[in-house]
Amino acid sequence: MAHGSQVNALEINNSPIHVEHDKKRRQFVIRLNGSHDRAVLLYEYVGKKTVDLQHTEVPDAYRGRGIGKHLAKQAAMDFVVEEDLKAHLTCWYIQKYVKENPQPRYFEHIYQ
Repeated sequence: MAHGSQVNALEINNSPIHVEHDKKRRQFVIRLNGSHDRAVLLYEYVGKKTVDLQHTEVPDAYRGRGIGKHLAKQAAMDFVVEEDLKAHLTCWYIQKYVKENPQPRYFEHIYQ
């Protein structure tokens, strides 16, 4: 991806899967099964230093394998912290992830 960067790796079926951050399209992507299937986390800037984490989607066949959790933590929340942004959590899955994985470094970046 020309406008993206690799964020982190995850293994599914002993194959490394990389999270790509496509800044131009404002999304994090994990390509599954080659490049046909993909898991995505969409966000939008709603201010100069504020993002809205809007939607996470993992194909049905890949659910329950930690892919959404990986997108929520390794991609979205770590991005918010590293870039020193504030975040609105529109996505129910990210709301759930933050509630189940309370970390002070995340809370100071979330609009309640």
